[in-house]
Amino acid sequence: MKSLILLTASRLLFPLMILFSVFLLLRGHNAPGGGFVGGLVASAAIALHALAHGIAATHRVVAVPPVALVAMGLSCALASGLVAWAWGQPYLTGLWIAVPLAGKIGTPLLFDLGVYLLVVGMVTHLLFLLWEE
Repeated sequence: MKSLILLTASRLLFPLMILFSVFLLLRGHNAPGGGFVGGLVASAAIALHALAHGIAATHRVVAVPPVALVAMGLSCALASGLVAWAWGQPYLTGLWIAVPLAGKIGTPLLFDLGVYLLVVGMVTHLLFLLWEE
C-alpha cells in the first residue's frame, strides 16, 4: 500500500533524520546522545524509508550490507581500545589530539562511531529479515 502522505513525509524526513543522527553521534561525548542514540535515529530513518518505498528501494539506499556495517562497527570499537594500548595505556583509555579548526579529537569518538555503525547495522539487518519474511 503506497500512501502519498507517507511518501512525501519520508522524502522530507529521511535526510533530516540521518543528519540529526550524525549530530547526535558527534555531540554525544560530552552531552546526551552518542553512538547508540544516533544509530537508533538512523535506523528509524531507514525503517521509515522501507515503510514508504518498500524493501527493494531501501536495499538500494543502504549501499553497504548491514552485516558489513556490524563488522565495521566492531572493528572501530576494537581499534579505539587498541590505540591506547599501543601507547602503553590501559585498554579503552581515552586519548586526545588537538586538530586545528576541529578542536580535540579522541579515541572516544572512534568508539562512538563503532557503536553507531554497530547499532545501524544490527537494527537494519533485523528490519530487512523481518520485512523479507
